Amino acid sequence: MLDALKVVTDPDLHKDIVSLGFIKDLTIDGGRVAFTIELTTPACPVKEQMRDQARAAVAQLPGVSAVDVNMSARVREAVGGDSTRSPIPGVKNIIAVGAGKGGVGKTTVAVNLAIALAKCGGKVGMIDADIYGPNVPIMLGMKGEQLTTDGKKIVPAEKYGLQVVSMAFLTADDAPIIWRGPMLHGALQQFFREVRWVDLDYLVIDLPPGTGDVALSLSQSVPVAGAIVVTTPQQVSLADSRRAIAMYKKLNIPPIGIVENMSYFVCANCRHEADIFGHGGGEKMAAELNIPFLGRVPIYQPIREGSDVGVPLMISEPDSPAAQAFMAAAERTAAQVSIASFNRPATIPLTIVR
Repeated sequence: MLDALKVVTDPDLHKDIVSLGFIKDLTIDGGRVAFTIELTTPACPVKEQMRDQARAAVAQLPGVSAVDVNMSARVREAVGGDSTRSPIPGVKNIIAVGAGKGGVGKTTVAVNLAIALAKCGGKVGMIDADIYGPNVPIMLGMKGEQLTTDGKKIVPAEKYGLQVVSMAFLTADDAPIIWRGPMLHGALQQFFREVRWVDLDYLVIDLPPGTGDVALSLSQSVPVAGAIVVTTPQQVSLADSRRAIAMYKKLNIPPIGIVENMSYFVCANCRHEADIFGHGGGEKMAAELNIPFLGRVPIYQPIREGSDVGVPLMISEPDSPAAQAFMAAAERTAAQVSIASFNRPATIPLTIVR
């Protein structure tokens, strides 16, 4: 039975699902066979194909009359307990989203990626760590939200399936944050340690642009699964993105990949594609630096409109090409976290019931 299932392989881990320990709860009742394939992320884009391959492989065995395949997912931690940084209670994986410069749509990408991961079935939270310009609440339609406590910890606000905290929830709308490094570090520590995060698979952190104090505090405080760098194809943006990637590597935060935002513009009338900021710069840089390229997101007016009114594109137009680009980037992000998690595989014994 298990030998037959070895023909099914995980496309990211490049091993068969039996060797990976994905087969759970295998039962054989006469000619009826049932089992679960437990993937490492609910955001696997080929889970239906894997299910169909597994069913076909078992169905062709002699004596098998029916095959029931259940698909599930259990996200693993990409950073093990041997890390020198203490994990955040209730959080499995921390994903930082940063950019070498402002104006590239970093927060827009972070918000839509987080929603895409949640739509796939992941439990997702967001920290708006852009302390000086906390715009996540605006993009999520949470302007004016106030945080509460349960008597022990801060209770995150919730919207679109996300658990969210932001400095904007703690200050007046027009109040500037004029802080030095130690105060920034203290605020981040409060977001990490004094918030009641509940069973998160992924905690997405929207970082300030550049290579400053917040990224340094992040690297010193918590184990980070990796960082996504948002760029545009423009040479100025690419140059600053290289610096951001170099910073993450120096801070021992592995780059998950590059998202090229504002990649091209499609005319609504003639459908002509115009490379306003250049072409292919993000993908070329990813190849040169040997890190994954997570995809291109086009210039699309509803992205801006949705961000302004608090309805992100993943909510307002989930079937649009731009939203599908966000979804593909989220799936590739989840795949990279899964790959990293197999540096510390968890072993759960397989039980066969006859």
